[in-house]
Amino acid sequence: MIPAAGPRPALPIDPAARACSRDGPAQQGVIVAPVNPARRPARTAIDLPPVTLSEYEGVRYLHLGSVWVQGAMRIRQPQKVELDYIQRMLASLLWLPSAALGQGLAVQLGLGAGAITRFTCQQLRMATTVVEINPAVIDIGAAWFHLPPQAELVRGDAADWLAQADPGSVTLLHVDLYDQDAAAPVLDSQDFYAACRAVLAEGGLMAVNLFGRHASFAESIRRIAAAFGPQQVWSLQPTREGNTVVVAGRGVVVPERDELTARAQHLEQRFGALGLQARKWLRMVRPYTPQPQAGA
Repeated sequence: MIPAAGPRPALPIDPAARACSRDGPAQQGVIVAPVNPARRPARTAIDLPPVTLSEYEGVRYLHLGSVWVQGAMRIRQPQKVELDYIQRMLASLLWLPSAALGQGLAVQLGLGAGAITRFTCQQLRMATTVVEINPAVIDIGAAWFHLPPQAELVRGDAADWLAQADPGSVTLLHVDLYDQDAAAPVLDSQDFYAACRAVLAEGGLMAVNLFGRHASFAESIRRIAAAFGPQQVWSLQPTREGNTVVVAGRGVVVPERDELTARAQHLEQRFGALGLQARKWLRMVRPYTPQPQAGA
């Protein structure tokens, strides 16, 4: 989620219009499996914002009833990872051995415009599950954002999904859970991050989008470190818009610099044309350093 990219207004989209999308008819085969909210009541649809779209200089943007950009796709290059902060969320791949890329399960909490979903499902060819609470975002994703029909779509609350997911089952977990106000993540407690860690396999990784220039950032990364352990948390430099990606691992062993450099080169060779500038990520990564809490 970033500020709007251009002067074009966001236009409300009727999901029924998906059959006449300029990109072609709605994709078939997208199966939506609702979450069973037995352990806690899910948020209701009445609280969900309208979904709107805008287009500017060949890029289609997703909005949730405001000017904030929740995702983007280059119309003629849908596989390209368009937004800088989304590219940096994929920096979690640096912590995986190159030979292991594509193995295991990838999960996204928050669909957005589906850039990470398209990448993990169609480029890495990983089994991919997406959890999204807003049914209109799912409909628009299938109609306007080339949502892969191979991906498992789960309509429901991310916290509910974590509560019933198999422990240790996820290799890559990407979390981007801002609402239309973009003030702070919707789910941001230490218990939430502990639940994220619980679903990760040994050596698994979580990448979270946060607003690094917002007052909530210091508390958010502190909660992540409390859940994962401070030695398993890293952050990347903020983007120009202020997004800071935090990567956290479960039992991750960080290799020597030469191995990280080789991994980055491998990623760029495979995916550099899609926007993954992995060698730049190496210069952006910083280990977590605990900061004194206010009033301490």
